[in-house]
Amino acid sequence: MAGRSKNSKKPGVKSFIGGTILTDERVTKQIPFLIFLAFMAILLITNRNWSERTIRKIEVIQGTLDELRSESITLSAKLMNSSRPSEIAKKVENANIDLVEPTRPPQKLVVKKNKLWRFGE
Repeated sequence: MAGRSKNSKKPGVKSFIGGTILTDERVTKQIPFLIFLAFMAILLITNRNWSERTIRKIEVIQGTLDELRSESITLSAKLMNSSRPSEIAKKVENANIDLVEPTRPPQKLVVKKNKLWRFGE
């Protein structure tokens, strides 16, 4: 150890606890890298929090979507039931409207055209 000076010895626990390690040239050279690591850690934490918040929102929206889908199916089934001809006939009868259900099937009307009709002729 004859070739080493006092300044080149490794910092120990005493210098770490005492705070003199921050004045060592080898440590001060690493400060930009340590700041970069701290920035990356903050960025990672922020990204994780944002992702978890987004996942929670997706779960809430998915639950709402499931509820709306089931409500839509229920309303569609009720509409299909109430639009049946027998149900409509019951509703008309209960409303005392003077409508009767036709007993004859619909017929096709045929119009014969002999010649073209023009205005003013």
